Amino acid sequence: MTEAGAAGEDDESVLFDLLADEYARTILIATSREPMSARTLSERYEMSLPTVYRRVERLQEFDFLIEGTEIDTSGGHHRSVYEANLDHIDIDLEDGDLGIRIRLQEDATDRFTRMWREMRGG
Repeated sequence: MTEAGAAGEDDESVLFDLLADEYARTILIATSREPMSARTLSERYEMSLPTVYRRVERLQEFDFLIEGTEIDTSGGHHRSVYEANLDHIDIDLEDGDLGIRIRLQEDATDRFTRMWREMRGG
């Protein structure tokens, strides 16, 4: 797991807005159970595709989602699937300062290593 440092004031506002968003929370919760495509999220949770893509983009800004590729063996097509990467958020209020620590399940190096293994077939 990796830990992101304390967020700045602007980041705090964006983070709180993101976590207050029902669609973003739904996507995080759903993709913590299993990787899902945007279309699956849209159909299963009754969100428009543009709504899903906007929230996915915002969640990826904080590295809360990992994008992977799922290959359809019957047709040879592939599609992006998303998986939650958020492990834990701590919010501390001490001496008039608000501190936020974000713990992710995997950092960029881990993601690259995992994707490289997947591309090589194991």
